[in-house]
Amino acid sequence: MSKYTSFPEPMEDQNPFQDPAVTQHSSNTGYATLDLYNPFDNTTRPPPPYEATSPSAPSVPAQTPPSRTTPTEHRNYGSYASQTAVNATTADLLKKQEELEKKAQELERRERELQAHGLGPGASRQNNWPPLPSFCPVGPCFYQDISVEITQRFQQTVTMMYYFWMFCTGTMLYNLLSSVAMFCVKTSEGVGLGLAILWALLFTPCSFVCWYRPVYKAFRSDSSFNFFVFFFIFFAQVGVFVIMTIGIPGWGFSGWIVSLAALKTSVPVGAIMIINAILFTAQTAMGIVMLKKIHSLYRQTDASFQKAQAEFTTEVMSNQAVRQAAANAATSAAQGAFTAPR
Repeated sequence: MSKYTSFPEPMEDQNPFQDPAVTQHSSNTGYATLDLYNPFDNTTRPPPPYEATSPSAPSVPAQTPPSRTTPTEHRNYGSYASQTAVNATTADLLKKQEELEKKAQELERRERELQAHGLGPGASRQNNWPPLPSFCPVGPCFYQDISVEITQRFQQTVTMMYYFWMFCTGTMLYNLLSSVAMFCVKTSEGVGLGLAILWALLFTPCSFVCWYRPVYKAFRSDSSFNFFVFFFIFFAQVGVFVIMTIGIPGWGFSGWIVSLAALKTSVPVGAIMIINAILFTAQTAMGIVMLKKIHSLYRQTDASFQKAQAEFTTEVMSNQAVRQAAANAATSAAQGAFTAPR
């Protein structure tokens, strides 16, 4: 086959550099390479002759592939602590913003309700508590509307305190009933009956004025002064609840000691007084729970002792009776100083 073509057989070992088209160019050609010829040389001598060099494989420097961040790889934008601090600060700001928005919505709701009732934003309403009949010569003393004056966040707590005050009132009336029953079977318990009447007449209005109204006004206007008044008086009230539950003889309270002793005199009367002791126990437990609950809510508000002092000073100085008394005292002192003998 090779005699008809100029191409060698595939199996023949042929050197491509021995091809006549390559070997006819000898190594002593008369032209120079770019490595030896300098076109900027001013000499007029001819370019140097071409010199063949031994072929060598060019060295290719190893290239390191650039590092790339894959989509799933986290980039390090800072330390973990700094990122945590930034996230915590952002969460606090968002929480405060939500609280401010809720307060703004609540104020708008109150203003709409006041306008719906024909009153302006700063107008006051007529007293509606206690709900007395129209023919009664004494009118209501307070205005109370939990759904309007108390924010939605604290409405449940204030409502529970109102029901707790009603429960305490009912317990004192039942204590009066059990004392009457005890007096019927044992006339020597007249002192206990008299004290039971006194406690029922005294604790019912005083508890409403001294600790329910302060907590109502504290949640209504976020008043630090009313919070402190409530904590001081209600803590003493819880102590009185404990004394009621114990039932010291002769104190007018049908507690456990008096109730268990009454069983020896009369079983029915003793059973009535034991129910009263159970009510006193429940009253004490509920009082402790509500005190802790309101204290935890107080810590979440902006109330403080410094604000309580400022509110007390403002309220005292804005009271017309106090200002008049202070003016009269100053006038009397000035007159006494001028008329004093020298």
